Amino acid sequence: MSVHVEDVMGRVAIAVLETAAFADILAAMKHYAVGAVTVIDADRRPVGVISEDDLILKTIDTVRHPVTIFESRRTRDEHRKAAARTAAELMTSPAITVTPSTPVKDAARTMHDNRVKQLPVIDVATGRMVGTLHEADVLRVFTRPAEELRSEISQLIGSNFSITVDRGVVTIGGHVERASQAIALVHRVRQLEGVVDVVSELTYTRDDLFLAPPLL
Repeated sequence: MSVHVEDVMGRVAIAVLETAAFADILAAMKHYAVGAVTVIDADRRPVGVISEDDLILKTIDTVRHPVTIFESRRTRDEHRKAAARTAAELMTSPAITVTPSTPVKDAARTMHDNRVKQLPVIDVATGRMVGTLHEADVLRVFTRPAEELRSEISQLIGSNFSITVDRGVVTIGGHVERASQAIALVHRVRQLEGVVDVVSELTYTRDDLFLAPPLL
């Protein structure tokens, strides 16, 4: 059974309104001990995100000058954020979101691809923010009880194999007809949430893997 965002997410929506002042944003980050907050509109729908990096620009970019055509888009954005006073001016938009039914594996990929440490969770029907998914929440899949994980693996590959789980490392023993079947079986188990690694003790009757001859 796949683990979804709703199984591990935090139920607190860590967010500020678009009208929130710089000091209020900083206070929210300090209160919840987070490095970013979601910006929501009056209907609690995420419209952007503000990170500590955005706030730090207020310290390191003290130059206030008109935008010129010689500046890169990134530089112009940094000047704009350094001069900002409200969340709407500071935020990066649009907000990257997930839903409670999003598989944790997909949410983790979204975090990695976008280099973010947390994601707002929204209700599918209303678009409103209902919680926050942190990196630590995603990593909780690796603390699943061994028996729970072993049972799921047994359902996935059948009861004809021996399965042991030790701190997330799965060892599979048994016999299959072809070497390619053994590889495919190990790959399927490795895709499960909570599996740290797979040790194969599978044997096979026939090696059907094609090895290309070395180039001369």
